[in-house]
Amino acid sequence: MKTNTIITIGREFGSAGREIGYKVAEAFDIKLYDKEMLARAAKESGICEEIFEMDTYSMGYGNTYTDMPINHKVFLAQFDAIKKIADEGPCILVGRCADYALESYKNVVSVFIHADMNARIRRIARIYDLTDAKAKDMIIKTDKKRSSYYNYYTNKKWSDAESYELCLTSSELGIEGTAKAIIEYVKLKESIANDERRI
Repeated sequence: MKTNTIITIGREFGSAGREIGYKVAEAFDIKLYDKEMLARAAKESGICEEIFEMDTYSMGYGNTYTDMPINHKVFLAQFDAIKKIADEGPCILVGRCADYALESYKNVVSVFIHADMNARIRRIARIYDLTDAKAKDMIIKTDKKRSSYYNYYTNKKWSDAESYELCLTSSELGIEGTAKAIIEYVKLKESIANDERRI
């Protein structure tokens, strides 16, 4: 299966967004970028990679202006890296405001994956070997960081349906089903675009 589409995935913590992304990447035989975006941004900007690997989601809204410049440099370096990756061809980009960075691109489908809280607790408790209470706490904190980062750097609202082209619930569809929904949506969108070009 071939595609010309770049897919961006935003996701709630514990919704299996990255795992779903890998299944879609496999189906289309394209690359998925997650942490790799950070390595690329570090390399191309000359900012040391450790700064990118510090939880970049928790940067960007410190109390003092003194830590602002490096946060913005890091964000802009990521932004540039995302565009360069997208310019190389179809791929999947997970998180890091990729949908916002590629707003002007015509061949982008932005997806947001969410899931029922209980399903997310079960998943995170299993993966990290935590109690349900600790898993829930981790989910709430991680989502808060992702939301603050996205809302701070974009003109959109994280997890809000209006901010994305396609919103899916992985606790309803399952990992396979959610991946299939994204694949079918992309195929449908490309076939409509092809039909319009023929008219």
